[in-house]
Amino acid sequence: MQLPILSVLIFLPLVGIVPLLFLDQKNDKVLKGYTLALSLVEFLLSLRLWFGFNDAYGGMQFVERHHWLPQYGVSYYLGVDGFSLLLILLATLLTPICVLATWNDVQTRVKEFMICLLFMMSGMIGVFVSLDIFLFYVFWELQLIPMYLLIGVWGNPARRVYAAVKFFLYTMFGSLLMLVAILVLYFYNAKVTGTYTFDLLQLYGLNVPFHLQFWMFLAFAIAFAIKVPMFPFHTWLPDAHTEAPTVGSVILAAVLLKMGTYGFLRFNMPLFPEAAHYFVPLFCILAIIGIVYGALVSMVQPDLKRLIAFSSVSHLGFVMLGLFAFNMQGVQGGVIQMINHGLSTGALFLIVGCIYERRHTRLIADFGGLSTPMPVFATIFMIVALSSIGLPGLNGFVGEFLILLGSFQVNKLYAAISATGVIFAACYMLWMFQRVMFGKVTNEKNMHLKDLSWREIGYFAPLLLFIVWIGVYPNTFLKKTEATTAQFVAKMSKAKGEKLTLSHLVKGEAR
Repeated sequence: MQLPILSVLIFLPLVGIVPLLFLDQKNDKVLKGYTLALSLVEFLLSLRLWFGFNDAYGGMQFVERHHWLPQYGVSYYLGVDGFSLLLILLATLLTPICVLATWNDVQTRVKEFMICLLFMMSGMIGVFVSLDIFLFYVFWELQLIPMYLLIGVWGNPARRVYAAVKFFLYTMFGSLLMLVAILVLYFYNAKVTGTYTFDLLQLYGLNVPFHLQFWMFLAFAIAFAIKVPMFPFHTWLPDAHTEAPTVGSVILAAVLLKMGTYGFLRFNMPLFPEAAHYFVPLFCILAIIGIVYGALVSMVQPDLKRLIAFSSVSHLGFVMLGLFAFNMQGVQGGVIQMINHGLSTGALFLIVGCIYERRHTRLIADFGGLSTPMPVFATIFMIVALSSIGLPGLNGFVGEFLILLGSFQVNKLYAAISATGVIFAACYMLWMFQRVMFGKVTNEKNMHLKDLSWREIGYFAPLLLFIVWIGVYPNTFLKKTEATTAQFVAKMSKAKGEKLTLSHLVKGEAR
């Protein structure tokens, strides 16, 4: 009997919470050690997906399906394709890294913190493997709770409650819109086919009239755009990142934001392909605004965390631009850039965490000349900063190059304006690096800072490995997404045949 690997990956963290409840609250090292061991087992199990994945098959693999609420068409339906595979592995890789990063950082309510981390891991994987829309919505909402607690309980005391509530309200507003669209789709399918189902793959074949596609696409899109976050739905992100603990920022940037871009790929575009093509100009323009705006605002940030937070708006603007190109280069570039952003920006937040742990400040003006007392730290910081910029030979270059290549085929002006974001990224990232790491050590508190410990080097090592690996030989990862991307592009190209006009919306005509 084949191991139901996806179910194991979802429920192992939840089952692992039970023994955690009986461990001594006062023994922080045992609590963290147990969580680290469990998360490492989770990562090793997730490698089964990588080695067992058939690169030539673009459909769903490792499929599990069981009846849940058959009278309502709800099933426990799981599967993995090229889009979700890399995101699952990113989530399982980062969780043990986050546990290591909390070793000296989190000192209060450690047991509850580890429970939130394991609960979040389960929710993240559930989102990426769900092929039943109802099941997807359950996991989508579940992962909201632990992130709200991480920000609100373990965040910066000054404004953590404000940031947590703002994050929750924004996400909940989008989720309610998506729920309405899910119900409309559910009942429309029943009206047309006579079958009540939340089966995503079955709903892909539904011929939805354009006037319904228009509104359902918007409802899903707002929910996912808030999560990305796209301009102008981004305002919750800098507050959430700034007030969250280091690990919260890492998980939020590296994985949770990708749920938004993944949602566009998995739901918006294939469910409503005609509406997706209709909205290409709008979303490309919003993505370009996000690229330029995020970069320009990053330049003037005095706080390291806020700078990296606004840089995420810019980088994810590139991802959205690539996805809406609807060609092989753009979509593959967008998918690989999701992974690149998770690695680079996750590492940047860990870097800020290392500095904050030593100096208890994140203001750029409080540093200067740190490369003298911390040469190993400076080296790692430099590699990660250059990867975020998109230096050839490192991971960021591959994603940005493919995205610009794909968007250039669709609209040369879009590609040209977006390319300025690469230049601006070099400006704000290198200027920040110069002010923090170079020059004389003018502040006495910085003169005797300890360099990275072996524990800290240990959790940066896998991130650096993949940053270089993807930059030097990206085909290892691109070939995993190639067949899925080809199917996706073919479906979207088929829907592009006819021009869409607002008359469809006004008259309510089906096409």
